[in-house]
Amino acid sequence: MTLLQIPTAVPEIDFGPLLQLLERGGPVVIIIGCLSVLALAVVLLKLLQFLRKRVGARGLTEGALRDWFAGNREGALHRLSRSPRSSAIVVHHAMAALANGHPEAAIREDAERVALDELAGLRRYFSILEATSQIAPLLGLFGTVIGMMAAFQALQTSGAEADPAALAGGIWVALITTAVGLAVAIPAAFALYWFEGMVRRERTIIESSLTSLFTARLADTHPYDSERLSVVARSQERQDAS
Repeated sequence: MTLLQIPTAVPEIDFGPLLQLLERGGPVVIIIGCLSVLALAVVLLKLLQFLRKRVGARGLTEGALRDWFAGNREGALHRLSRSPRSSAIVVHHAMAALANGHPEAAIREDAERVALDELAGLRRYFSILEATSQIAPLLGLFGTVIGMMAAFQALQTSGAEADPAALAGGIWVALITTAVGLAVAIPAAFALYWFEGMVRRERTIIESSLTSLFTARLADTHPYDSERLSVVARSQERQDAS
């Protein structure tokens, strides 16, 4: 019986093109590469944070508000206390303060403080992505200008024996830095816009949840309110008719 032979040789990774790119691009490409690694680390970190905190999801706070206005305050507090979501933390803080009988004005201000802290935590390290999306193209352009200056200087030195092909090759190499800068800046800007949109959505959830809590109006989360109001209206009409 022939046994399946598992290859023991580890495939080698060819770093030749990468090393060639770094050699042609020079220090500017190395700096842009460092920015790309830093931006990638920030993107992965924020993705893990947003997934853990379920940024943009509002079902938990709506359920807690339904329990709160149905009279099950302990259930609402217990439901929110186990969640790491920013909206749940803010609403739980406000509910606990209301249950303890604190003044509503003070609770509003303190809930705003907690909300600002939570949103600031979600926005942490956004400046790195913003700097990468703005600085990487400028570094690439700077490298291109330096490379073209070197190419034209070599053309001037060669005099009448100048080779147009060599000049074109020098300009092509100089444009590498611009291409690398744009390749790093575009994904960083896209990730930043997406993260900012998710934070804005979380802020909207927090504001609407606190407004519903303090005003006791849950038109979207209390479908039975409209039915109750219609029943009251019909009974009032019958009384008036009689």
